[in-house]
Amino acid sequence: MSGYAATLGGRRHHFAGLGPLLAAASPERSGDRLAGLAAESAQQRVAARLALAEVPLARFLAEPLIPYEKDDVTRLILDSHDAAAFAPVAGLTVGAFRDWLLSDAAGHAALAALAPGITPEMAAAVSKLMSNSDLVAAARKVRVVTAFRSTIGLPGRLATRLQPNHPTDDPAGVAAALLDGLLLGSGDAVIGVNPATDSPRAVHDLLTLLDEVIGRYAIPTQSCVLCHVTTSIDLMERGAPLDLVFQSVAGTQAANASFGVTLALLDEAYAAVRELGRGTVGRNALYFETGQGSALSADAHHGIDQQTVEARAYAVARRYEPLLVNTVVGFIGPEYLYDGRQILRAALEDHFCGKLLGLPMGLDICYTNHADADDDDIATMLTVLGVAGASFVICTPGGDDIMLNYQSASYHDALYLREVLGLRPAPEFEAWLSGAGLLDELGRIRDVTGTGHPLTAIVSGPAGRAGR
Repeated sequence: MSGYAATLGGRRHHFAGLGPLLAAASPERSGDRLAGLAAESAQQRVAARLALAEVPLARFLAEPLIPYEKDDVTRLILDSHDAAAFAPVAGLTVGAFRDWLLSDAAGHAALAALAPGITPEMAAAVSKLMSNSDLVAAARKVRVVTAFRSTIGLPGRLATRLQPNHPTDDPAGVAAALLDGLLLGSGDAVIGVNPATDSPRAVHDLLTLLDEVIGRYAIPTQSCVLCHVTTSIDLMERGAPLDLVFQSVAGTQAANASFGVTLALLDEAYAAVRELGRGTVGRNALYFETGQGSALSADAHHGIDQQTVEARAYAVARRYEPLLVNTVVGFIGPEYLYDGRQILRAALEDHFCGKLLGLPMGLDICYTNHADADDDDIATMLTVLGVAGASFVICTPGGDDIMLNYQSASYHDALYLREVLGLRPAPEFEAWLSGAGLLDELGRIRDVTGTGHPLTAIVSGPAGRAGR
């Protein structure tokens, strides 16, 4: 019989190809069960992992999960593969690759050199053989540094996205949440607003508000309004103060089409935003978000398990040298990641695979209100991913996004993580916090409530009234 097989407990388990093998080897999750791809039993899952451990890494180059001629993400993965970078591990099996990743030989320099030679399918495969602690240990060794007006990913640093969303894009409401975050030391990765609509006028007003605040207070950060890439292209042509181009991306051509996105469109946006040259310490100007389950929800997964499809999205992101990439883990809902345990596992997988492929990975550590999860799960995930070396996390006022109606980490959560792990903000932003009088002599956020700090003018000045 063709395909892959392993014997366990006296029973021979057969898998028709790499796709079914990867799916059966995946840890249990509701999305794969919904799609009919999950292992039939725990025994079959272990058998699949035994078989997967014996697969040569090179096999993933010879056996594409989606045919080359049918999918532009497959073509991107194979056409951009760096054989010279792959050479040091080309003779390894998936199991031996896991052992190498956890060995002293896999230092940050070796991992950085290897990244262009690893395909998403290789990364996904090895992650399925790794425990949660393996994923932490391996990801922690990878360093990916990017920069625009602040530098992200340096050792000993944890950046944050300040997310001041508002259900009607009210400038005063956005400004209030923005002030809250800045006073609590958030925003060095990006000040990023999810607009309530994709109206070019509304997006332009939000960009103008954020640009005014950043410029007035000389904050070394970047802004982003998370509109569709076509809106960003239009606004750049009109001269809007746009720092970063945002787009949600997925791991198949069909899934990206469901977002209204093509690689050619992303190529256009990439060229346009780099031409603006608005960065001061770097030129990484793209921001991507991904999440397990998006391809399945669009019926565009081609029978591939959701974690492997998610890893393929990182090949799309890698093409454009982004400043930031984050998995919005837990946001799509319990149909795909049922509870806190599954969300944590997915977060660790996504973070590891993204960093292994050379991406500046962060997370929106979150859950929807109908998932079997709570704020203790947020705290656990935040702590574990901090140990794993996440480049940044997303923070919302009080951990509750009142526009998107989901639960995430708060500004205070980021302060907790920095304190217990001895982490600091991006260096440029830390210097600004100090100069603004927001840090005490020990580098901790100072309570300036009631002091009439100059930043409080954000909610009463032109920024708070913009667009009215």
